Order: sequence, then C-alpha cells, then structure tokens
Amino acid sequence: MQSKKILDAKGLACPMPIVKTRKAIQELRVGEILEVHATDKGSKNDLAAWSKSGGHELVQDTEEDGILKFWIKKG
Repeated sequence: MQSKKILDAKGLACPMPIVKTRKAIQELRVGEILEVHATDKGSKNDLAAWSKSGGHELVQDTEEDGILKFWIKKG
C-alpha cells in the first residue's frame, strides 16, 4: 500500500499515538494515506475508533514482530 507519510509512534503509550496521528493526518490531503507504526497494543482499538469518529478510513492493519502497522486514509 502506498502511503504519503509514515509516522513512527513506536515506544509511545496511550494517548500519544493518537495525538501524533491527529497532527500528522492534518498535513495530508483528503484521500492520502498515513502509515502509522506503534508498539502500544491499545493502539489497535484506539486508532480504529479514532479513524471512524474523525471521518477517516482504517484501510488496513497488520502486526510484524511486535510492531503494529496501520494505514489510514484521510477523509
């Protein structure tokens, strides 16, 4: 998946991954993809709920070697 920007939120605890994601997605245009890398297990539910409530789309999420990766399309 082609992302416009990658946000490294590894090592950050709640609520920082959401705070940084909100700031990063503001820099994108509608339809562009933000890729977020996080290690906080709560990020999975948090980012899914935040995306939905903010009018964005969580396109995909995966986990590789303890790193959660999310692709969020700006709405």
